Amino acid sequence: MELHYISAEHLSIARVREIVEKHLHLALSDDARRRIVRCREYLDRKMENPERPIYGITTGFGSLCNISVGRDDLAALQKNLVMSHACGIGERVPAVVVRLILLLKIQSLAYGHSGVQLATVERLIDFFNNDILPVIYQQGSLGASGDLAPLAHMSLPLLGLGEVEYKGEVRDAAGVLSEMGWQPIELQSKEGLALLNGTQFMSAYGVWSLIEARKLSDWADAIGALSLEAFDGRIEPFCEEVHAVRPHKGQIATARNFRRLLEGSEMIVRPKQHVQDPYSFRCIPQVHGASKDTIDYVEQILTTEINSATDNPTVFPDEDMVVSAGNFHGQPIALAMDFLAVAVAELANISERRIYKLISGTRGLPSFLVAKPGLNSGFMIPQYAAASIVSQSKGLCMPASVDSIPSSQGQEDHVSMGSNAATKLYRVVDNTRRVLAVELFNAAQAFEFRRPLRTSPVLEGLLAAYRQHVPFIEDDTVMYPHIESSVEFLRHETAC
Repeated sequence: MELHYISAEHLSIARVREIVEKHLHLALSDDARRRIVRCREYLDRKMENPERPIYGITTGFGSLCNISVGRDDLAALQKNLVMSHACGIGERVPAVVVRLILLLKIQSLAYGHSGVQLATVERLIDFFNNDILPVIYQQGSLGASGDLAPLAHMSLPLLGLGEVEYKGEVRDAAGVLSEMGWQPIELQSKEGLALLNGTQFMSAYGVWSLIEARKLSDWADAIGALSLEAFDGRIEPFCEEVHAVRPHKGQIATARNFRRLLEGSEMIVRPKQHVQDPYSFRCIPQVHGASKDTIDYVEQILTTEINSATDNPTVFPDEDMVVSAGNFHGQPIALAMDFLAVAVAELANISERRIYKLISGTRGLPSFLVAKPGLNSGFMIPQYAAASIVSQSKGLCMPASVDSIPSSQGQEDHVSMGSNAATKLYRVVDNTRRVLAVELFNAAQAFEFRRPLRTSPVLEGLLAAYRQHVPFIEDDTVMYPHIESSVEFLRHETAC
């Protein structure tokens, strides 16, 4: 089994994708082990003769920060924190996101600024490597004092509490720990706070959505190119000279990609009867390109976040400092995830307009893309479905990060709502995949009416691969299985 060593070195989004998709196992590097042990030993020494109260270590939490806790109760304080904060509600977090939460929490703790025991981090690694996934719920975090409620659910199984999903079943964590021969972790001072403070819930959703958004951006180009061919569109709006005089990086990249995708097409070079195309075709470089630029920007923000220590207090052994500050606040990524949701939703928004044009009965295509419209409704209702999904995504794109509801008796008086930004973003990504799948369904159908002309070798390859899963529709049939097959095609295949 290939290992990924957790260290203080840079963790890229590409590497995160590789770890998750290839199911790599984790191990701590020697440097990470030293950092964790050194920080814990420093904190233990600090606790022997504390000069003053230390937030969350010798005091209560939130607005209870002025209440001191005796040394004999410090372990109970941390356990109580985990239990009382496990207030997650709603749907379960998908397994792939739970794996990312574990990975990112391990990475953050490994920097040696959190004061956790080595055994605690190693147990999280055991969970990851054995696919023992804590049951976590989507609702409950304000995205400010870290993702308190969801990370409490992540932490319960360390203590033999809560539930995990293991081998396809949801089971009591205590039973799985016993089966593995593991004893529950006895939390030491600061550890509960280190586990619960942090942005790993929203970061995990953000990272996975970012990975999927980049895939969908590639698919939007490939499917848009096929739609352009099926609609008998023009190549001139994609020429290099146009974009050189408005040189946005994503715009240039999109136009270049379309020239590649359409190279060698018989369809694109044939004489056109129309002078220009609608915006949903003509402005693809500008719209898809803006989404590409947003994806690149958000990757920078999330890369910084996942390579950071985000709990509180932050421990600096070399400087003899324990600082209570605000690295758990999700504002930097909340704003970015709201922005990414808009960018991804726009890929669906313009896609739905292309779907509408393909079924409109213009440019030599039959109404609703069937040879005998009237008797057949054909592709009338897939466009309805796409429009419905696009409308939902527009509602989901209201920024979560503009809201704040004070908590903890006003001590935590500005929150990011980054967890809501993250879960909404995840839904927008899923929605966009579905709309693009409907466009592919339509574009593949429409191009068959252009035969015997051929599109480019690249797009002919896409059509051939797609036809292994979804047939040409001759007469009305039950459509939803074909739409679902199209969605799965986008989920599991790579764009050309």
